[in-house]
Amino acid sequence: MAALASNCRSLRKFSCGSCTFGVKGVDAVLRGCPLLEEISIKRLRGSADAVGDLVGPSAIAKNLRSVCLKELYDGEYFGRMIVESPNLKTLRLFRCSGEWDHVLEEVAKKAAGIVEVHLEKLQVSDRGLLALSLCPDLQVLHLVKTPECTDLGLISVAGKCRLLRNLHIDGWKTNRIGDQGLMAVAKRCPNLQELVLIGVNPTSTSLGLLASNCRNLERLALCGSETFGDAEISCIASKCVALKKLCIKGCPVSDQGIRALVEGCPNLIKVKVKKCKGVTPEGAHWLRASRETLAVNVESMVQMEVQDANLIESGMMEIVAGDHVLGLAEQIAAIDIPSTSKGRSSPWKNFLASILRRWGHGSSGSGSSGSLPIRSKERK
Repeated sequence: MAALASNCRSLRKFSCGSCTFGVKGVDAVLRGCPLLEEISIKRLRGSADAVGDLVGPSAIAKNLRSVCLKELYDGEYFGRMIVESPNLKTLRLFRCSGEWDHVLEEVAKKAAGIVEVHLEKLQVSDRGLLALSLCPDLQVLHLVKTPECTDLGLISVAGKCRLLRNLHIDGWKTNRIGDQGLMAVAKRCPNLQELVLIGVNPTSTSLGLLASNCRNLERLALCGSETFGDAEISCIASKCVALKKLCIKGCPVSDQGIRALVEGCPNLIKVKVKKCKGVTPEGAHWLRASRETLAVNVESMVQMEVQDANLIESGMMEIVAGDHVLGLAEQIAAIDIPSTSKGRSSPWKNFLASILRRWGHGSSGSGSSGSLPIRSKERK
């Protein structure tokens, strides 16, 4: 890595995954490539070289604008690289060890111009969100499976990050973010364009406020919400004028709620509904017929059960066919065919049994098409 860095002084983007070097290798790249703007690191196999070996002295990270760290067991050693990047705009942290609240606090002090932050399966809490609220240019925030983040943290972000336009929350069914946090976003973030809620339980109170205040909301997705039913979808249909794309998955919505979309959301161009027990193919057909320009993709529970049954049946047929062929091969092998004049057993019996065995194993899931190989002899 030191050789790479010394010979690539003008390097601007660096990405690596599942490599054998560790902290010192990354530090060599940062030291040798002063023009580096983007760095992405995933699953480094080399552990921390020594206690106290931190990545990124302050002299070399001035041009770094994007940092992405994924699945790093020694993620805390990269904190200094992040903190010492005054021009940082995008920060993505996925499943990295370490305590990240203090890193976000330092980032807010030195890189207040940060625009995009993704946090997934991290040790981060409302303390870290409070730090991000000091970044007034923040526009994109993804909180995925961060159970220590609550309504209080989201309220602090919404209070000062008025440019927020993309909010993605995967609550992991902890129910720590709900109506209170979403209402704060609705009141303070009028530029919101995309909202994704997974495992979050909003009600008509927060959804109605979002629909009324966030007039630019174009994309909305709700997955695994226990409270998003027909009343909530009717609220969206009546108030979300700018909405273009709607995705609903695993929510207690029925055909009655789907019908509300016929006259609502005039700019809607695509609807996707999946794993909603109350939505039937008839309801989807009725929506398509009523709004011909609307792209409707509905996978009802009945359709999914039929697909699963077909897959199981297909697999069973392959297994049965394979067993039948293998049984036939064993029967042929057991036939007592007279030996040749020289005392050897007939080669045709062994050849045919071998071919059938191979075909049978292919039918049992090896990926073979099940056809017997045929070779023609060239005429001499």
